[in-house]
Amino acid sequence: MYKYLLAFLIATLPLPAFSAFDHSHAQWDALTKKHVTWLPGGHASQVDYKGFQADRAMLKGYLDGLSAVPQTEYDAWNKQQKLAYLLNAYNAFTVDLILTGYPDLKSIKDLGSFITSPWKKKFFPLLGRQRSLDDVEHGMIRAPGAFDEPRIHMAANCASVGCPALRNDAYTGDKLDAQLDDSVARFLSDPTRNRYNAQSEKLEVSRIFDWYGKDFVARTGSVEGWLARYADKLTGDPKQQQLIRDKKARLDFLDYDWTLNDKR
Repeated sequence: MYKYLLAFLIATLPLPAFSAFDHSHAQWDALTKKHVTWLPGGHASQVDYKGFQADRAMLKGYLDGLSAVPQTEYDAWNKQQKLAYLLNAYNAFTVDLILTGYPDLKSIKDLGSFITSPWKKKFFPLLGRQRSLDDVEHGMIRAPGAFDEPRIHMAANCASVGCPALRNDAYTGDKLDAQLDDSVARFLSDPTRNRYNAQSEKLEVSRIFDWYGKDFVARTGSVEGWLARYADKLTGDPKQQQLIRDKKARLDFLDYDWTLNDKR
């Protein structure tokens, strides 16, 4: 009888609390608030990689938390939570990659070779598999039908001056849409990387719109059509804005600055 009573008591004991993933990404949020600074105007940011080095243990804790998520748990999340997770993972593992060579590098490209680019290095586990940054960006975020969201190109940071800014907050599912809109507005409002040139009568934009043009075409039919929605960010002149809205401004792609976005 005691055997059956013991079995009953064990069966009715509350299960251990399940440690669900922190969708506020609190550790990454704290790290970026501490080590990422908006430059005047709020169009670009600088990263204190030396500060990240000092907080390497906290960064590792966050990365370990990302890596611990099983595919089954990820599959149960909503689309916004999934995309926030992948964008934060891309940005945080990029910082981690930079720290493997910092301070002795001038560009993320210095971490590559003639054989392998830094984006193809499989140096971290995510959702049960060893991954590269390219795996996350192209194989997961940009996978056809996964998100189909061109704004991610203003959110995934490549640790370079020419890249859209690394934010000083973590992406979260409940704020994601507003955060992506804000990242787009900041980037397109930066005349050093996107602008209308009145002399050449061309819309000079980041080479991102050349490299990933098909993502913007898929959403609006053309790169010009996607940019037309942000005419007021690209120029303050009403006539120039109308040219952009009418998709009559010819595109020219600017050179990309791969210099490390370091706060030195």
